[in-house]
Amino acid sequence: MDLLIIAVLGTLAIAAASQLSDRIGVAPALILLAGGTAVGFLPFIPAVELDPQVVLEGILPPLLFSTAVSISTINFRRELAPVAVLAILLVALSAAGIGVFLTLLVPGLSLAWAIAMGAILSPTDAVAISIARRLGVSQRIITVLEGEGLLNDATALVVLSSAVSAATSGGVSVGGVLGGFALAVLVALGVGWLVGEVSLRVRSHITDPTVDTVVSFTVPFLAAIPAEHMHGSGLVAAVVAGLITGHRGPRMLPPAHRVASRTNWHTVELTLEGLIFLVMGLEFFGIVEKVDASDLGVRRAIGVAVVVGALTVVIRALVVAPMLKLLSHRTARWATHWEENEEAIHQFQNRCSAIVRGEAEMPQVPWDRRRFPQVHRKLRREPSHESIARRARRISSRVRRRGADLDYFAAEPLRSREGAVIVWAGMRGAITLAAAQTLPTTAPHRTFLLLVAMLVAAGSLTIQGLTLPALVRIVRPAMAGPADEEEKAAVISLLVSAARDAVTDSREPPSRSIHDVVATGATRTFGNKPVPSSPTEPTGPDEPASPATAAGPDRPATAAQSGEDVKHAENAALTPEQHVLLRREGSDIVLSPAAVAKAWTDPTWRHGELAPMRERALDMIRAQREALLDAGDEGLYSADSLEHALDRLDFQEIMLTGEPH
Repeated sequence: MDLLIIAVLGTLAIAAASQLSDRIGVAPALILLAGGTAVGFLPFIPAVELDPQVVLEGILPPLLFSTAVSISTINFRRELAPVAVLAILLVALSAAGIGVFLTLLVPGLSLAWAIAMGAILSPTDAVAISIARRLGVSQRIITVLEGEGLLNDATALVVLSSAVSAATSGGVSVGGVLGGFALAVLVALGVGWLVGEVSLRVRSHITDPTVDTVVSFTVPFLAAIPAEHMHGSGLVAAVVAGLITGHRGPRMLPPAHRVASRTNWHTVELTLEGLIFLVMGLEFFGIVEKVDASDLGVRRAIGVAVVVGALTVVIRALVVAPMLKLLSHRTARWATHWEENEEAIHQFQNRCSAIVRGEAEMPQVPWDRRRFPQVHRKLRREPSHESIARRARRISSRVRRRGADLDYFAAEPLRSREGAVIVWAGMRGAITLAAAQTLPTTAPHRTFLLLVAMLVAAGSLTIQGLTLPALVRIVRPAMAGPADEEEKAAVISLLVSAARDAVTDSREPPSRSIHDVVATGATRTFGNKPVPSSPTEPTGPDEPASPATAAGPDRPATAAQSGEDVKHAENAALTPEQHVLLRREGSDIVLSPAAVAKAWTDPTWRHGELAPMRERALDMIRAQREALLDAGDEGLYSADSLEHALDRLDFQEIMLTGEPH
């Protein structure tokens, strides 16, 4: 019963901290850390200890999986270079640098144990991401911090394990550490990819969104557990499974499944993250009490924590500064090369388009098997036009993606202002505490080192977390803003084009065509309650979906024309209710999927009459989603614009695929 009461009070505390943070402008983690510390010092509260394996194996895999699912994979790919520098090189340098200083500050601590402590203090915490996102900094800064937080845990834990082995046996070399790290990452990549792909295929056959969410809760553990047994990194495996799920999920999972899963995962993430910091505060009193009774004392621990905390910031700045210069030089070199070859690239793109249309042939290359029929007699058959067109589209897509990458780097460069935010946002937290508790009992001054880790984590979260808003105001880095009007117009144009193509390519008309329904509109109605939406205008100022045109029997679909079409619609033989859903221009019928979705959920409409338009609207929505995902893979538009448009399409499809009331 006592455990149940503690669990209920802890859950309520997490909810209260999240609600309070919006009013006072302080991250929930800091509120929970302070509250837990205050409660832990109450005389009637016993000392709290949390098994570190619970954090490393039970809490961190789902937390990292949830972050990986929501991260933009195209932005993650673009920022892979700085992420690798911060997650691998910075962790190694921090572990070595902090280790050297700890041998001087803590008597009787060998270099191996000191490096192990340095590895514990190296990984950053995800709370910095929530603070930075709330401040509205640019998406590049958020992506770099997210990528670093996803991958630096594995590096730190591998260095920690190697250092502990060296301290206890003395049989570890630099080559052994590098080999162990490579093995851990490669195993994690393979297991994470396999689990991500298989889980998506299994979930795609589940019909109940609730059951799908339950299955999704097991995915991070299905990736982490076998990876750990194969001497890989379970955390990296969970991250890879999350990246696969986030990238391929929109193509394989129904919208209702993804919306339900996303909402439930946000709840789990909020609870687990809050639990870590609440328990961290509750543990603080017991550790302070033990260190105070030791020879080193609390004062020395505070002094060591101050020096080490400052050292983590200095080392981070020394790595970030040259990294930004190298990234700037790389971007400038790529941009110059692109400009010098812009005309050739344009001609190449035109040639690929001509190949797709069947107006040109794919040029032969030296390794083309068709050049050597005497060697490859079995391959003399010419490839089909479809395979050649796919190859041309794939190559052209890669070229467009490189161009979009250059535009992305030019629009949001990482300068010294952004570098200052990246440096100061490198806070320590839950992983530092969990890793410190994995130190073996034979480690010298174990309780002292654990208190130092807690002080560094709590100090960085408090000092850096509270002062990060002031730093952002002072240095004024690039800030995230709404998508510009040009990009919004481009996304809407893409959606309209995809809907038009879907209608034009439709070979099997529904049993009762829309044209037939409209032709009898003078004597038939769909219901007695119009939907409060217009087929010619978006439902809101930022509505990404746009009405599309359904093909009539006499000619293919054409784009909707706002002024003249409305005039034709007013004169057409349509009821007032039908004007809400579609209009006619000559023999073309213009249909609004958003309006049909609203009508489908309205009990006053006759759904038997809506069925043909519902099927056509679903075809349009699914074609629009594919077009958006393809554009996202190429990085043609910002992640926010694409996510906003995809969310609109998802909710419209959910409305159309639900049971009518």
